[in-house]
Amino acid sequence: MIGISKLYCDQVEPSDALRYGRDSGTLPSHLLQFSADKKPVVVWNMTQRCNLKCVHCYAHALEEEGQDPISTDQAKVMIDDLAKFGAPVMLFSGGEPMVRKDMPELAKYATTKGMRAVISTNGTLITREKAKILKEVGLSYVGVSLDGGEDIHDAFRGVKGSYKKALEGLDYCREEGIKVGLRFTINKRNAAEVPKIFTLMKEREIPRVCFYHLVYSGRGSELIKEDLSHTETRAMVDLLMDETRALYDAGYEKEVLTVDNHADGPYLWMRLLKENPKRAAEVFELLKFNEGNSSGRGFGCISWDGKVSADQFWRHHVFGNVLDRPFSEIWTDPNIELLHKLKDKRPHVKGRCAKCRFLSICGGNFRARAEAIYDDVWAEDPACYLTDEEIAIR
Repeated sequence: MIGISKLYCDQVEPSDALRYGRDSGTLPSHLLQFSADKKPVVVWNMTQRCNLKCVHCYAHALEEEGQDPISTDQAKVMIDDLAKFGAPVMLFSGGEPMVRKDMPELAKYATTKGMRAVISTNGTLITREKAKILKEVGLSYVGVSLDGGEDIHDAFRGVKGSYKKALEGLDYCREEGIKVGLRFTINKRNAAEVPKIFTLMKEREIPRVCFYHLVYSGRGSELIKEDLSHTETRAMVDLLMDETRALYDAGYEKEVLTVDNHADGPYLWMRLLKENPKRAAEVFELLKFNEGNSSGRGFGCISWDGKVSADQFWRHHVFGNVLDRPFSEIWTDPNIELLHKLKDKRPHVKGRCAKCRFLSICGGNFRARAEAIYDDVWAEDPACYLTDEEIAIR
């Protein structure tokens, strides 16, 4: 996760992160990316069920009706362990988490244990009444997925009217005083929609947006040919910086982040070197704090059936199951070879990644993409758009 607004628009200084000791348990949400202990933010895909049929779903979601393998009581045992372990945030995801009737109860349980509870949702099932409940249980953040304007979004989601319902759900949460944001997965089909997202943020007073680079997993694996080229990606990141700066200069201090391609950090730094060398030096320090991709270290995933993996895109590498063994024991087991190596990928990555001068601030980028293209977990990430000259391969 790269904070475009925080880094490019001077909204965070190195001293801001240092002031909290960089401990994930005490850092405010917008500084968690700079934590030193890298206690994992855990996404729990609490159900595989969903009311939509999104073409880029990494979860191969099922029909809305049905039962889930992990019961409410079992989930509470899991949350107890996560809280004791020190995981700062629990992200409830799916499928669509709002199809589970016990989602508010479990979110409240997490907050009573000292965790921050957030939700990743398509927004369509959030009514005014449900938004009030989400506020009452102490939900910190509601992230609503959007794919562009109405026609594009409804085509992606496979259900007509999903765009209007998503924005209604977002508005209901915002009216209740819950922090809200948008989640946008970039690909060839919707890249031209990005300016509409920035306009929507101004019109709807939406304070945050996360732009996700495509990861080849689940139904998303069918979109490999829909990923942007390296040239297109560079132009997109430039556009995101330009749009973010325009918002900031106009008095809109929105939070804009990119996710799932840590080449964005060095690319932003190189642009700042030309525009503002002093700020570039500060940003480089913050990028060193960030350390790049954190799958298997500062980020983990629990599936609807209890399986533990490094992130939600890499489910075929299973490290254990919380129904059999606590997450904390699985996560710290040095005998799980892949998980142990992910704690420090630098000695293991190959190709351009191994020779890159930005390895310490990129973290080897996304291993899931490397494996999808090269059938090698440790190969270079094919989505890295930096040139050989820029990464100083010798």
